[in-house]
Amino acid sequence: MNMHTQEERETQVAARGMPMPVLAILTIDEPNGNFRGNRSNFADLIRTGQSMGFVVYVLTAKQLLLHRKKLKGFIFHKESGQWQKALLPFPDIIYNRIPQREDEMQPAVRQKIIACRNHARLTLFNPSFFNKWQLFEWLRKSSRTRPFIPTTRRLVNVSGLGRLMRKHAYLYLKPESGKAGKGIMTVRVHQEKTLPYRLKIQEDKKSSTYNCSSLQKLWIRIQKQSGGAAYIAQQGIPLASFKERRFDLRALVQKNRRGIWELTGLGARLAGASSITTHVPRGGRIEDPEKLLIHSFDVEQAHMLLQKVKSTSVLIARQIERASGQRLGEMSMDLGIDSEGNLWFFEANSKPMKFDEPHIRQKSLERIFHYSAYLARKKSKQAGGA
Repeated sequence: MNMHTQEERETQVAARGMPMPVLAILTIDEPNGNFRGNRSNFADLIRTGQSMGFVVYVLTAKQLLLHRKKLKGFIFHKESGQWQKALLPFPDIIYNRIPQREDEMQPAVRQKIIACRNHARLTLFNPSFFNKWQLFEWLRKSSRTRPFIPTTRRLVNVSGLGRLMRKHAYLYLKPESGKAGKGIMTVRVHQEKTLPYRLKIQEDKKSSTYNCSSLQKLWIRIQKQSGGAAYIAQQGIPLASFKERRFDLRALVQKNRRGIWELTGLGARLAGASSITTHVPRGGRIEDPEKLLIHSFDVEQAHMLLQKVKSTSVLIARQIERASGQRLGEMSMDLGIDSEGNLWFFEANSKPMKFDEPHIRQKSLERIFHYSAYLARKKSKQAGGA
């Protein structure tokens, strides 16, 4: 039977020059000719985009040939659950979902992304992963976002670590290019003990502790653990807790159909029993933010804090975009509320992981296409006026 699938019909409609926006999800190729990335996420994006009138496909950096009218990409057939290669129309919008920092740093990939940013016909958003140190530099530039940043320094030498520890007896050490809590350590000083320096290292779902007699020995241990990777040291914040387990908040901020930042959803992550982070792969648990805040504060204060989180996450997203000079369409961020009710920013991610909360998940998928439709309209107006 020669029945056309929805994807094929949409591709043909677009190829005939009808105004159907085309979005390509950018990733990296596998040596076997396949592609990398979260396939279930890509399939959800394709389904959502098609239902909203888009042609959507997966495109690898190698397949992105900027002088062609049509490109080889991958489409998902819902009926068979299979991925298939196809010849598809050149994209209007490129949504960067290259999964690993190392892949994105390859010279050929970086050159392709730069070429996309300068291309007359297409618009790319979220061009790269964030670097943790740069994020804090960007947020320090504005008097409105500066108050939400814990004291943060680059971890360069033992004397710098010593200076920071004289001010803060509790520190978080994080890799500048880390992801999902990997490589995080904490340091506490207990001056009254014979081994006063306590280094805690995050492992898969637990942590291990080393007690050191001197700052020099602590530094040697940190160097061994970090393997020479660039790290930042950050003031440890005494987070609000629920049943003696700390929690933080995960905000998803995206641009809407008018190209304006909005909070899409807010989740809470409760730390695992023996984990130093709240990340779910490391034993953390998803929780309702309102429930945890009401438990830690009272109902009125909890609602005030939720409002503050909403407005602050949008403020931070705007400042990151402004200071970075990049076109951004979404980011997730980790925020904390300390036991006194003060709000703190910990990190932002330009390639947000899927939110497990169903209402946030669906809205997040739709917003990608709301913003993409806005970008496509903006581009066609510019082309019309040229």
